[in-house]
Amino acid sequence: MTERWTPSSWRSKPVQQVPFYPDQEALAAVEKQLASFPPLVFAGEARQLKRQLARVAEGKAFLLQGGDCAESFAEHSADNIRDFLRLFLQMAVVLTYAGGLPVVKVGRVAGQFAKPRSSATETVEGVSHPSYRGDIVNGIDFTEEARTPDPHRQLKAFRQSAATLNLLRAFTNGGYANLDNAHRWMLSFVQDSPLSNRYQEIADRITEALDFMRACGIDPELNPEMRATQLYTSHEALLLGYEEAMTRVDSTSGDWYATSGHMLWIGDRTRQLDHAHVEFFRGIKNPIGLKCGPSLSPDELLRLIDALNPENEPGRLTLIARFGSDKVLDGLPPLVRAVKAEGRSVVWSCDPMHGNTVTANGYKTRPFERIVGEIDSFFNVHHAEGTHAGGIHLEMTGRNVTECTGGGRPLTADQLSDRYHTHCDPRLNAEQALDVTFLVAERLKQERLLRARQSPAEAAE
Repeated sequence: MTERWTPSSWRSKPVQQVPFYPDQEALAAVEKQLASFPPLVFAGEARQLKRQLARVAEGKAFLLQGGDCAESFAEHSADNIRDFLRLFLQMAVVLTYAGGLPVVKVGRVAGQFAKPRSSATETVEGVSHPSYRGDIVNGIDFTEEARTPDPHRQLKAFRQSAATLNLLRAFTNGGYANLDNAHRWMLSFVQDSPLSNRYQEIADRITEALDFMRACGIDPELNPEMRATQLYTSHEALLLGYEEAMTRVDSTSGDWYATSGHMLWIGDRTRQLDHAHVEFFRGIKNPIGLKCGPSLSPDELLRLIDALNPENEPGRLTLIARFGSDKVLDGLPPLVRAVKAEGRSVVWSCDPMHGNTVTANGYKTRPFERIVGEIDSFFNVHHAEGTHAGGIHLEMTGRNVTECTGGGRPLTADQLSDRYHTHCDPRLNAEQALDVTFLVAERLKQERLLRARQSPAEAAE
């Protein structure tokens, strides 16, 4: 890792999970065109996120990261973006209220198009085609034409990301995220659930607090924190040619930033130390994430941290644990202990989705009880090790889908076919995501009360 880094130095390394494009000239032309496009996000925003994640690493904030498994071209609409944001704002309010901590909001949105696959091809009734790798690469229909990787899809992914970001910025800064609107964020199909009453109670208390502030002569409208919020974007940076084209020099610092999203992460299948993805990530200055699964040893994790965050910069690296509810208690503690013993500054976040995928009635699904079981074990491990359970990372949607079983109003395997719309992996629907949020909020509340008992001055800080 001592050789000189450039945005293209990854090309000299072995690479995993990159599709083969039959038309290499068209691919080169698309990447050249992308390199001329304006950035989707800006270096200053990425630095701001890094500062907020540094507070998460210290236990002074909490990371909420979530969104679609894989964004699709067909489902891109203003209503879907708005419903995702409404749900995300609700989740952040619940976590903030319970934990007494700022919540850093990072969406899997405006760039989460590419997906790793366990096999390069898919075979149906003796016919084989390339596996679907996300709309940025190929189509989901099982035909030769749809499954052939098409570089021009990258241009459509860029334009969809730009449109999504534009709408999200309008919502988050134009008044929609104002805490006065907390009652209006509830999605219609969740309003008749028990969770609705719990959320409305929190919204009522927020309204009372805002009214009290106004009575005291403090106008919430004059405080940006009350009427606007910052939502950052993130995705798995799988398609390195696209990421290279979107990597630019920051004019104020001279550093390289990936401008396709504020935070990028390396997946569990592409974290080989001497491979292309680690090479690319070591040179960009964005906050980055690293998926950590059962096959990762403590020694390997420390070597990866050395490569990706050699200066031990707070907020630079988020370790996203994705073990499965049956493996987390064996696999996570050795990693946490090794990182703590070496004094490495990281954010620990829990992805309870990817290790808990099963098949029921012919559908991939994720049982709700296994999802919350892994989150609970994640908190228990960090409590036992004296480290911070810093965040959660969810695949979720604001739509009324039936993709994960269980929840407060149990969804059965027989109901999966009702509204199973995902292009890749099963997502929590809005009610299930809010249910998870309340359970996490209870753990944050317990941790807050424990801190208050142990050190009143520290809790107040």
